[in-house]
Amino acid sequence: MKKFAHTLAAATLTLILIAPAAYAQGDAVHGEIKKIDEAAGKITLKHGPIKNLGMDQGMTMVFRVNDPAMLKQVKVGDKVEFEAEDGASGYMVTKMQKSK
Repeated sequence: MKKFAHTLAAATLTLILIAPAAYAQGDAVHGEIKKIDEAAGKITLKHGPIKNLGMDQGMTMVFRVNDPAMLKQVKVGDKVEFEAEDGASGYMVTKMQKSK
């Protein structure tokens, strides 16, 4: 019984430590920048599935960005993690950061 209690406590602690990291990623998608159009506020990304947009397969597509300053932080060829949503004017990248 004592061993079970220790195992349960260890499992609970592990979940407590891992859960915030999983939550922080949200709907993050891995992608690679193929083209940047600063004037139009658009970025072309080759990406994996985007579940929150109902995309079960990866593809290459153009997104608008909600903050044009994001485009100054990256360059063509960079690997990124991003989040996107379906906005009034099409698919929009709402968060983006370089991948390690």
